[in-house]
Amino acid sequence: MPPSVSTGRDLRLDLFRGLALWLIFLDHIPANIVNWITIRNYGFSDAAEIFVFISGYTAAFVYGRAMRERGFIVAGARILKRAWTVYIAHVFIFVVFMAQIAYLTTSLDNPLYSEEMRAFDFLQQPGVALIEALMLKFQPNFMDVLPLYIVLLIAFPFVLWLLLHWPFVALSLSIALYVAVQHFYWNLPAYPTGTWFFNPLAWQLIFVVGAWLGVGGADRIGPLLRSRYVVGAAIAFLVLALMVVMTWYFPRYAVLIPKRVQDLIYPIDKNNMDLLRFLHFCALAILTVRFIPIDWPGLKSRWLRPAILCGQHSLEIFCLGIALSFIGHFVTSEISRSILMQVTISALGILIMIAVASLITWYDTVEGRGSGGRPKPPEADLAGGEA
Repeated sequence: MPPSVSTGRDLRLDLFRGLALWLIFLDHIPANIVNWITIRNYGFSDAAEIFVFISGYTAAFVYGRAMRERGFIVAGARILKRAWTVYIAHVFIFVVFMAQIAYLTTSLDNPLYSEEMRAFDFLQQPGVALIEALMLKFQPNFMDVLPLYIVLLIAFPFVLWLLLHWPFVALSLSIALYVAVQHFYWNLPAYPTGTWFFNPLAWQLIFVVGAWLGVGGADRIGPLLRSRYVVGAAIAFLVLALMVVMTWYFPRYAVLIPKRVQDLIYPIDKNNMDLLRFLHFCALAILTVRFIPIDWPGLKSRWLRPAILCGQHSLEIFCLGIALSFIGHFVTSEISRSILMQVTISALGILIMIAVASLITWYDTVEGRGSGGRPKPPEADLAGGEA
């Protein structure tokens, strides 16, 4: 992780955020052979952990500086303004997503799309469902990440203040809440039934850990994370996780895992961010810090530039990816399920994301030169601001 006093931009954050956006897009296309390149098939965690962690890190890095310099009120207002921006983006992509589903369901006379995407209630009672969606309680498939982030941002002014004044107290409270959620199964209610898919009370842990590192925690534990013992433990955990995951695809080898171990680790719950998912992400992060330093020359490679550009405009590209993933789902379901079509749709979607990110970057540069003679730095991520 970059030191909290750095004034430069850590391109690793942009790179892995961009890669996470691509992986989320690919994972949202069912029965897609290209999904096999995503990390969810080789360990307990997936792109969601990467996305939420980096969002917490950059939010603290950006707004922590503002809170130190201008105080709680100004920084808090900026955070809430960004939460409002993300909320507007969520409402916009929700309308686009529902329009896609309604059009295809009607034109093809196929109700499976509305049922598969958990949009049936919207088509039956659009007025009620829209009100519930505005309150973030109605969350069709693919539409559950931004509500999580909005809730985390709304609470973040108070969390950030505590992180800046008593960082270990803030981290301890976050861990305590996570433990309580695992024990008491606390969650927020959803519409029409059930609870949130991404439980904010549990997923706040990885967000707060990222934020804690962003305001100075990385400097405190940096030497520990780079020690050969910690790196060795991380590698061993990733290997064990891979072996366990392989038994999901080759069930005959599941007998190699003792029943006591199976009873202990299963189910590996994504809704409440199971501890194994959190530890798996931590192991990946430790190896990233160890083997990809902030000045790694590869970060300036033209081959990684597309992912970095997407990561620098994550809100827009995330929303675009949601729309593209449903289109990809429709094409592979109604037109062709061939391997060639799956690969083509996956590649085309990523190329469109890259093209849009490049266009936004070009526009920001032109706008910056037009107003002040210098290029306008791109936004850090969903958090907004510049890092």
